[in-house]
Amino acid sequence: MPQALYIADCRLQIADCRLQIADCRLHATIYNLQSAICNSQGAPMSLTTLPLRIQAEVRNIWLGERLDTVIPAVLARAGLDMWLVIAREYNEDPVIMSLLPEPAMSARRRTILCFARRPDGTVERLTLDRYGHGAYYQRAWDPDAESQDACLARIVAERDPQRIGVNVSETFAFGDGLSHHEHERLLAALGPQYAARLVSAEAAAVGWLETRTPAEISAYTPIIAMGHNLIARAFSREVITPGETTTDDVVWWMRQTMHDAGLRAWFHPTVEIQAPGQRYDAEERRSVIMPGDLLHCDVGFAYMGLCTDQQQHAYVLRAGEAAAPTGLRHALAEGNRLQDILIGAMKVGRTGNTVLRDALGQARAAGLSPSIYTHPLGYHGHAAGPTIGLWDQQGGVPGNGDYPLYDRTAYSIELNVTCALPEWDDQEVRVALEEDALLSGGVVSWLDGRQTELHLI
Repeated sequence: MPQALYIADCRLQIADCRLQIADCRLHATIYNLQSAICNSQGAPMSLTTLPLRIQAEVRNIWLGERLDTVIPAVLARAGLDMWLVIAREYNEDPVIMSLLPEPAMSARRRTILCFARRPDGTVERLTLDRYGHGAYYQRAWDPDAESQDACLARIVAERDPQRIGVNVSETFAFGDGLSHHEHERLLAALGPQYAARLVSAEAAAVGWLETRTPAEISAYTPIIAMGHNLIARAFSREVITPGETTTDDVVWWMRQTMHDAGLRAWFHPTVEIQAPGQRYDAEERRSVIMPGDLLHCDVGFAYMGLCTDQQQHAYVLRAGEAAAPTGLRHALAEGNRLQDILIGAMKVGRTGNTVLRDALGQARAAGLSPSIYTHPLGYHGHAAGPTIGLWDQQGGVPGNGDYPLYDRTAYSIELNVTCALPEWDDQEVRVALEEDALLSGGVVSWLDGRQTELHLI
């Protein structure tokens, strides 16, 4: 074997070994997380995260798999011959950071990614920027030889695509990342012939973001379990002393605990009280947590690029009580019934609005008082994909709700039911639940179970 080929082969073997080591580290971490969760049995468990360097290695493994498998599929589905993703530093397109390998933190000056479909369905991946992105993209621009715009025009003309996708969309923010100036600059660079072939890449952008790979799915369960553990600790005597602790105390404990563990809160958590004389919709609310209160939390974080989003309830026991009032336990069970109805209606190919209509119809026929506002989950908290209701749009959501459900996508199953509580003089109580689930193989399943019993404090 010639020496140059031998050296190249050795480098490939070394790189492959590094990928295998990183993959083993990931699986070991998932195993350790799952073991700790299973062994905790209600005992406090620390939130364990990977060192940043290992996170980067693992996420790059995922990116390589995604670029090889997801990109060809979504471009074919969208009917695009080419997809251009263009962004400037600190004005990043919503999609571009998910396309760049670690440790990239911005687009760096002006970055252009070009995905060109070949006749056999494979995709050529090019980057037009000054710094490159390793083996993930082929560098196609020599700044010393031509301008960036001239390079782009040449690449497009050489490949002669009939449909060129760019990120402009009326419906999805995820597909609308091309800024006004960059759009104008692109039109000028391509000229009338190719500018006339520009179409929305909305379907490619949303499809790329919403699709979960097998590796991501494997990692998602322990990540969701970390969120459940966070809530279990927050709704315990570790954090709450009735008569002293306020809802803000619990909120900031959750926020600080996430931060200390290396988890990024993607929204500020909330904790709310319902109690006799204090409805869920009361304008003025007591903030000090007392015995007899029903607590509700909403919390979510991002880790390894994947988001969680969860809502659960706790009951603060009164003196002499060993369980929550029967009416509260019944209300939670009603919330579980609504969850079952909704996930049963979530079928591949159905639109979000169809799922919403069918689930609400079934729930009302079953005697429930439902509200459904479920959303996709993934690289963003309110992520790319079909909207299944909004709290203030229970008749359907034009545009986002007309998008269909695809397989291998994740969702935050978010909803509520209201019930009259006999123990509180028939005061109406709202049970608002949010649990994370996966649609895979045509079936919706919980990523780490759901709340079926109230946390007791």
